[in-house]
Amino acid sequence: MTKTVEDDPHLWLEDVGGEKQLAWVRERNEATLAKLASDPAFEPLRAKLLSIFDSDAKIPYVRKRGEYFYNFWTDAGHQRGLWRRTTFAEYKKDHPKWDVIVDVDALNTAEKENWVWHGADCLRPKERKGEWVHCLLSLSRGGADADVTREFDLRKRVFVTNGFVRPEAKGGVSWIDENTTYVSTDFGANSMTSSGYPRIVKEWRRSQPMTEAKIVYEGQHDDLAVGAGHDDTPGFERDFVTRSIAFYANELYLRTKDGSLVKVDVPDSAEKGVHEKWLTVTPREPWTVNGTTYAPGSLVVADFDAYMSGKRELRALFTPTETTSLAGFSWTKSYMLLNVLDDVKNRIEVLTPGTWAQKPLAHAPALGSVGVDPVDSEESDDIFMTVTDYLTPTTLAFGRVGEKLAPIKQLPAFFETKGLAVTQHFVASKDGTRVPYFMVAKADVALNGENPTVLYGYGGFEVPLTPGYSGALGAWLGQGGVYVVANIRGGGEYGPRWHQAALKDKRFRAYEDFAAVAEDLIARKVTSPKHLGIWGGSNGGLLVGNMAVNFPRLFGAVVCEVPLLDMKRYSKLLAGASWMAEYGDPDTDDWKFIETFSPYHNVKADTTYPAILFMTSTRDDRVHPGHARKMMARMQEQGHDVLYYENIEGGHGGAADNKQAALMRALAWTFLKQRLQ
Repeated sequence: MTKTVEDDPHLWLEDVGGEKQLAWVRERNEATLAKLASDPAFEPLRAKLLSIFDSDAKIPYVRKRGEYFYNFWTDAGHQRGLWRRTTFAEYKKDHPKWDVIVDVDALNTAEKENWVWHGADCLRPKERKGEWVHCLLSLSRGGADADVTREFDLRKRVFVTNGFVRPEAKGGVSWIDENTTYVSTDFGANSMTSSGYPRIVKEWRRSQPMTEAKIVYEGQHDDLAVGAGHDDTPGFERDFVTRSIAFYANELYLRTKDGSLVKVDVPDSAEKGVHEKWLTVTPREPWTVNGTTYAPGSLVVADFDAYMSGKRELRALFTPTETTSLAGFSWTKSYMLLNVLDDVKNRIEVLTPGTWAQKPLAHAPALGSVGVDPVDSEESDDIFMTVTDYLTPTTLAFGRVGEKLAPIKQLPAFFETKGLAVTQHFVASKDGTRVPYFMVAKADVALNGENPTVLYGYGGFEVPLTPGYSGALGAWLGQGGVYVVANIRGGGEYGPRWHQAALKDKRFRAYEDFAAVAEDLIARKVTSPKHLGIWGGSNGGLLVGNMAVNFPRLFGAVVCEVPLLDMKRYSKLLAGASWMAEYGDPDTDDWKFIETFSPYHNVKADTTYPAILFMTSTRDDRVHPGHARKMMARMQEQGHDVLYYENIEGGHGGAADNKQAALMRALAWTFLKQRLQ
């Protein structure tokens, strides 16, 4: 019989910052550190990981604003980071000279705070070659999603006295012009949605109290969030309001000069956007217009003004196949760049707007990834291209569309790759669906069932897992471990159909896919259950929680990070209500199927489970730490082999700086080594 909320003896652990609760956390943290940090290999591993995270040789990714290229950087001496800039001529050098704009560590010292950088929104001057001055900086206490916004003068290098300041909350501020912004935030009673995001967006003028700002739009209490933005592209200046009804349903409105809103008439379930004269639509469901049906995952384009006037002349620029999906698209001054996934491998296509003539730009390495970003879509056709795979350090190239791109930055090799190989495999899931996975191992790996293996997965929210280089992976591969990434349903590897195949009552398909990959590794004698560990975070934490509870015979160890686990309560905790389009509503008949994938309600005292390390963050205000706390408490009282570590800072990422990240990664890798070898 399922326990009710009233029967739950661990409900008290949902009080995030209570003194008794934090004492419980510290007691378990100490026990975990005593068991894992005492391992002779732990401290060298932690130091090695920190040296990678702090390395001066990392690629400093940049964003162009005017004549300068801006970067946010962390290293050993700047754990909370530097916001800095340089010229492009300087950037191309091996050791650029940087002009530091904001030192977050110094700011923390001066203000006695624990700020974590959340980004900068800077207003492009009306005179396009003019000096950039007005910025809105976002800072979070301890890495939480909730943050503050403070206006910053880029010329004087100071926060603006009596400038735009938004108090701590989930939400944001964006520029309309130098004296006007859009603000969505917590305005007080009934101003936030049931998901904990802004329900109201206002037009806020300089020197005006935020409470007196003009309301632009009000959503419903059960919406996900609302927002607004200004497009300042010369000749195409427009304002838009967005209403996110649910995770996969949103409305887009054009805000006219008189302040009225005109809805862009496309399906709520579709992704939609406007760039210069073009409306782009990516439907998640079949969309029929004028007798033509556009498949889910297609990219469809129309003339925006003509479409708003009632014309429905559409053109499909991409249509998915059984093996392809749209990974994304971007614009330069003269082109659209399509990023297509084909069996989880990228290729880039260049399209010329208007004629939409298409030609290839680049392909990923055989088993790797490639991405492109415009340098300045308003001014040029220059692009940055990033190429990576599991064993080749990431390369950043620069050039102009149509010309040869030249590498300008590359990560160093953080671990020895000689003798290692990446392979891609496919396995049939329980219902016969073909599921891909990548494996990184010695080229001559012994197929004896004894290789310590870590299987990673996510399988949710249409997020694909594509190959990428991580220096930290060397900590596992360097000691003979095998690393596997499963591209299970629920993710975005094959577009909306792949995602929708594991929604709500179909959720268990994602877990069957993951089990099929595990069983294939065992059948191929790459590993065996006692040597097979799994790792996942957030929705991936829900994944591995379910694998441990429902398929315990397959695994020897589990790392479960910032997880969802109590699926009866998830929609009432922090941002949980926003995910009901993914999982269902546990307060309705949906609970009949949700209960089947709620680990907290399926764990039993009389079953043997693999060893589990739960990891979370007190400051995670997206996925409530109560999930991990309560699961730990229940499994511990049942006598299972469980460990727990909760970082007091960190937000949903688990760590607020490199030192914390290195500690938590070292705990996870040490736990897996101890349990799987």
